[in-house]
Amino acid sequence: MITLTDVHKAFGKNRVLRGVNLTIPSGESMVIIGGSGTGKSVLLKCILGLVHPDSGMIAVNGEDAGTKARDAFLARFGMLFQGGALFDSLPVWQNVAFRLLRGSLKRPKAEAREIAIEKLRRVGLKPETADLFPAELSGGMQKRVGLARAIAAEPEIIFFDEPTTGLDPIMAGVINELIREIVTEMGATAMTITHDMSSVRAIADRVAMLHDGVIQWTGPIAEMDETPDPYVQQFIHGRAEGPIEAVR
Repeated sequence: MITLTDVHKAFGKNRVLRGVNLTIPSGESMVIIGGSGTGKSVLLKCILGLVHPDSGMIAVNGEDAGTKARDAFLARFGMLFQGGALFDSLPVWQNVAFRLLRGSLKRPKAEAREIAIEKLRRVGLKPETADLFPAELSGGMQKRVGLARAIAAEPEIIFFDEPTTGLDPIMAGVINELIREIVTEMGATAMTITHDMSSVRAIADRVAMLHDGVIQWTGPIAEMDETPDPYVQQFIHGRAEGPIEAVR
């Protein structure tokens, strides 16, 4: 579904991506792991077109992402943002139905609200939540609303940016389980950025390790613990000693 070929991106003298090669198969859940500052978010922004690579190619379903009409291209994606990114001034249902109330995906208001309530139910929230405002919700509920919004337009591809950040272990487990269930039900292609190993083990079909601007290792989740790759082993076990230097 998504293919990155020799993707480079620098900001001044800071070479963040140094030739990323990665294939994300259709209908699978790919999790990108790596330490803070390794370029995971930049990679995601390049795929979404928010940042333009200096060189290389990004293709979606075999088509160069840079040549597609932006609205049609983005209509295929859903996104769960790290901080929730809910609109404070809008009630929950309008947050969930945000894409359905405007642009090329616009639906009648009543239909959009009905879809929003259905998606809220799917993530375990009661219909009465629809008329609350984000400030009235707990962190875990806000994350669920963000997940409902990500799936509201039935996207082919869903991105999850640090989906369990700021959540307690129990709620993180709930969110991980929801993500796994929803991605499987929808048959969607998923790409997750995280350094939370519990999330990796819960939602990944395949794992890719990004370090020093390149993919150091990629493979099925079942092979992650057994790979001899020193970068992966240091990261997944949280070891201070190894090829990854801790930033001091």
